[in-house]
Amino acid sequence: MDPLRGTLLWASGNATLREHLPRFRAVRKTVNRFMPGETADEALAAAQRLRADRLPTTFTLLGENVGGSAQATAAAGEYLRLLDRIQELGLDAEISVKVTQLGFDLDPDIAALHLERLAERSEALSRSLWIDMESAAYVDGTIALYRDLLAKHPTSGLCIQAYLRRTWDDVRSLSDVSPTIRLVKGAYREPKQLAFQERALIDESFFRLAGHLATTARRLVLGTHDTEMVARLTAALPGGRDAFEIAMLYGIRGEDQRRLAADGYRVRTLISYGPYWYPWFMRRIAEKPVTNTLLALRNLV
Repeated sequence: MDPLRGTLLWASGNATLREHLPRFRAVRKTVNRFMPGETADEALAAAQRLRADRLPTTFTLLGENVGGSAQATAAAGEYLRLLDRIQELGLDAEISVKVTQLGFDLDPDIAALHLERLAERSEALSRSLWIDMESAAYVDGTIALYRDLLAKHPTSGLCIQAYLRRTWDDVRSLSDVSPTIRLVKGAYREPKQLAFQERALIDESFFRLAGHLATTARRLVLGTHDTEMVARLTAALPGGRDAFEIAMLYGIRGEDQRRLAADGYRVRTLISYGPYWYPWFMRRIAEKPVTNTLLALRNLV
């Protein structure tokens, strides 16, 4: 693993840095590149602007590993209100949630209950609920929750990470249930026995998984900013650009998002918001460590 990337991923989980770094103006200024604001109103306003470019959206309220059931209930309530606002504004938008934000650490049954409520509401509005994947320790539990949810809500989606060595087996095990999958490369700090560390190996895993999912998934979304990978898969897959959708983060490769949409690709922008942005932000910096660290330093100057 790139030493700078490894340091940034370590920093994303450091409690002391999590407490102090967000206070720095330069850090908060850099955050503005990756999210439109901390409130739902700011996130929805960004989605309305993107609609003009024919870019639908997916929303994530930032936050992980809640410490009590009241926090989990509050997060679920925020998502329910967000779905109502999406409907009122007529946006082509979905929500993507983390199980630890919905109380998984406290009791998996609590998380399952909140997922069921969110899936029911999403389905009633003809939208899909997405479950984000977190660090490797949560993969088994998250997949189990997804399987249970999929039995009642077949359009629900799951994010999986190509850098984990186990993902090929996970994907094959889900083939019988026609999953909806968002495939990403992976952004957590994982040991080499669990995750590929070399970029080339991660890319090949992503390519192989995408090829398999193009024929087994109900819906395949490629969560990537790697336009070379998009072109490679377009050429390799029988359906070409119709075999998948593309998801890119707000504030990253905006011109490419608009270009790909104009070229006939189905592109969706992932918008994150909320006050608990520090771990997520550090993982975003680690995706392009040199470029994004220089951006933060320029903001400091």
